[in-house]
Amino acid sequence: MPLVDRSSLPELREWQRRAMVAYHRSQSEDFLAVATPGAGKTTFALRIAMDLLSAGTVTQVTVVAPTEHLKVQWAQAAARVGIMLDPRFRNADVHTAGDFDGAVVTYAQVGADPAVHRRRTLTRPTLVILDEIHHAGDARSWGEGVQKAFAPATRRLALTGTPFRSDDNPIPFVGYEVAPDGSMQSRPDSVYGYAHALADGVVRPVLFLAYSGQARWRNSAGDELAVRLGEPLTKDLTSQAWRTALDPAGDWIPQVLRAADARLTALRDAGMPDAGGLVIASDQQSARAYAGILARVTGRSPVVVLSDDAGSSDRIARFNDSDDRWMIAVRMVSEGVDIPRLAVGVYATNAHTPLFFAQAIGRFVRSRRRGETASVFLPSVAPLLELAAELERDRDHVIRPPGDPDPEDLLAEAQRRRDEPGADLGLRRETLAATAELDQVIFDGASFGTPIQAGSPEEEEFLGLPGLLTPEQVSMLLSKRQAAQVAERAGQGGGPAAAGSGLQSAAPTSAAERRVRLRRQLNALVAARHHATDVPHGKIHAELRRICGGPPSAQATLEQLEQRIEAIQRM
Repeated sequence: MPLVDRSSLPELREWQRRAMVAYHRSQSEDFLAVATPGAGKTTFALRIAMDLLSAGTVTQVTVVAPTEHLKVQWAQAAARVGIMLDPRFRNADVHTAGDFDGAVVTYAQVGADPAVHRRRTLTRPTLVILDEIHHAGDARSWGEGVQKAFAPATRRLALTGTPFRSDDNPIPFVGYEVAPDGSMQSRPDSVYGYAHALADGVVRPVLFLAYSGQARWRNSAGDELAVRLGEPLTKDLTSQAWRTALDPAGDWIPQVLRAADARLTALRDAGMPDAGGLVIASDQQSARAYAGILARVTGRSPVVVLSDDAGSSDRIARFNDSDDRWMIAVRMVSEGVDIPRLAVGVYATNAHTPLFFAQAIGRFVRSRRRGETASVFLPSVAPLLELAAELERDRDHVIRPPGDPDPEDLLAEAQRRRDEPGADLGLRRETLAATAELDQVIFDGASFGTPIQAGSPEEEEFLGLPGLLTPEQVSMLLSKRQAAQVAERAGQGGGPAAAGSGLQSAAPTSAAERRVRLRRQLNALVAARHHATDVPHGKIHAELRRICGGPPSAQATLEQLEQRIEAIQRM
């Protein structure tokens, strides 16, 4: 390893300094660092590698990454601090070339022939950096391969932004402790969550723009069904309506893509001139169809990245260095790929595990300067609304006690496998119609707005929100706009406003309308309490859920919403 002038290296963030102190104080061979996507896990790991190489504790470094593209990204980052890693090492190679300090490999590569990597590990004192370590539990061969290959390593540094999984496969080299209910919970050595990173200005705040609308389809039996996306439905109806909305044959996707492109233009005009957008599709066929729609909307063909296409990594790199507006991908850009200019996303997939959602949203939160915001467009369906509302929640990997399966977990796992991007849809379904309207904007765990027709002046107000705002300014602006809209609609409906709040309008004509208005009232009260106490919206909502019980407000019943309104008024 060549000598590097450490004074020329970028200054470490506070969490990185604390984590380095914790690492060097640790007496264990294993260390798990959990940090939100965009926080700088790569920088932290490479500084640890520099220290261990300089001290002679290790003489080679092996990085294990989830994808081929990330192998190149890691090698480039390491070279900037004077560590030369070979991203082209193959299992057929006996040793790393002499002019390298180590190699970068994938979990699949290790799983295919762990003996090769065990021999390399045994030849020299080795630091193994396990990037996004939760992938070692993706398949038994991967987990067993990682365990066999790197058990002899001198040091193992595990990194992840999402240390949880949707199954009970243990993660190698991660410590677990017994929880009161008998389950096993992962035990990180250093934690830096999204909420902390947001407060420090390390990551961007995220606006979620949830779109509902009418979905109509014909099932395999020839029956026609029509529902409103986002309304309380059975899981099967929700799944079918969701798929109908994502079908490029309907109008939902074109309307949402037009809205997302308008938001991208607003961000570029507001001080992010190179802002880029990413559409995450369910499968390759949909991705290609979405590309055609975006080309018609913008007049320019987007970059399309399909994981099995040759040159995908090069296309990602060229997009990162360009000022192109849009990229469309199925899965390859959902994790680890660093494109800091991504600021607008369209979540056009039916995958809804917490793991996939967190990694996908992580593509948009990498901050370059304070005040930048990210905007993610998604279907207004309960699973995604709950994940969006709980973005700031820190999670661990929990392994349930043997013989104690949770029926809800089993159902969610079955749904996850069926909904995995690229999975066969299996069921015959013909889309007849799908329209879109802006249902709500979720920010800091709170919901703002009311159903708004796509293309209306009200929608344009939300799409035109300034792109350079602090989280506090975003929250205040959304609260003011919501209050103004509620007051305007109350005046149009002829109903008196509630004393001191301006939230009560004419009596609702349906349960659905009443639910929307109660949700608006609750969110306005939460926003008012936030401004009075500086307590984040999400924590206020969580406290109300603790007091009153029930799910997030987006899925709460009328009675639950009324109870929470009474509770916050008592506060």
